[in-house]
Amino acid sequence: MTTPDLQSDPWQWWRSQMPVTQKWAYLDHAAVGPLSNPAAVALQTYADQAAHEGDTVWPQWAARLDDLRTRFAQLLQAERDEICLIPNTSTGINLVAEGFPWQPGDNLIVPDGEFPSNLYPWQNQQSRGVQVRVVPRRDGRVVVDDLIAQIDDSTRIIALSWVGYASGFRADLESLVARAHESDVLVFVDAIQGLGIFDLDLRKIDVDFLAADGHKWLLGPEGMGVAMIRKRHLQTLRCGNVGWNSVRNTFNYDQPRLDLRQSAVRFEPGSANMSGAAALDASLQLFSAVREAHGPDAIADRVLGLVQEMADRLGEIGIQTRMDAQPEHRSGIVTFDVPGREPATVRQHLIDQGCVVSCRGGGIRTGVHAYNNSSDLQQLVAAVASVR
Repeated sequence: MTTPDLQSDPWQWWRSQMPVTQKWAYLDHAAVGPLSNPAAVALQTYADQAAHEGDTVWPQWAARLDDLRTRFAQLLQAERDEICLIPNTSTGINLVAEGFPWQPGDNLIVPDGEFPSNLYPWQNQQSRGVQVRVVPRRDGRVVVDDLIAQIDDSTRIIALSWVGYASGFRADLESLVARAHESDVLVFVDAIQGLGIFDLDLRKIDVDFLAADGHKWLLGPEGMGVAMIRKRHLQTLRCGNVGWNSVRNTFNYDQPRLDLRQSAVRFEPGSANMSGAAALDASLQLFSAVREAHGPDAIADRVLGLVQEMADRLGEIGIQTRMDAQPEHRSGIVTFDVPGREPATVRQHLIDQGCVVSCRGGGIRTGVHAYNNSSDLQQLVAAVASVR
């Protein structure tokens, strides 16, 4: 069989890198994405090296950590010194929530309906005298005006998800960040449901802090993600979790000195998830290849085209989605209801028919990726039609 060509057919080329397509119409990337073949090979290679070579190849593994930080910096258009590798998004949120120099009476703002990981760490600051202001969404939409209206002289941070995990609503980060900064309020972004799919140029959108995991849309393993901390805030956050890797003279074990690195790597205290880094770096190279060959918006355009096609096909069988009317607020997440049927029952039926989805927000949530195709969508629609 001829291997699809990246230049002429990037989506079929990408699909050929995804073993999951041999069995499933996989539409659950907003939960846990399947491993790409390069990621799976990287994990296998790491296991083989670890079993047969021990730590003799450790320098190669450590170099790959640097490669991954560089790749994330390129993806975000950030400085490499602003990138640190983290085990999950929750860790990245807690770096900011626990490290920020809160004062009693300070407040922060979050939209209603955030995933718990972007709520609990902020609520945990209430014991330090910090007020958490939860701003209602409007029909699942995060309205920038509503967030800004809650700012007062004691507001320090606005924390929000770029893309809502249940609604799929994609927030207007550029407007929010610009307006928040006019009031000297910082912005934290949970980017897990958008990173890799949508272009996020941090040279243009001056986000202060960001965190994301690699096991959803980035098609890597669980246990490896990224945080971005602006250099101007490096000294602002207390580095509360320190270890041998946090300091400049990393390998000076005999005469240890707490002299923190002048980069975000200070927040990586100890031994890294080497296997996870290898796999995620391999997967990110798929994204880089498509972006370099077809431009930074190619992946987003592909995904938005597919979700529109899915919404149209579902509409033909009488199923309405909750997809936003404005394309700039859409994402790869689309939720819908099947009248008269419990979401869990529908989900199980769809899985029985070879379609992987989740239940979120009281409905059926799909997460459509760039390597999905019309046959996946048709399989989903046929399965939905049969459950009714």
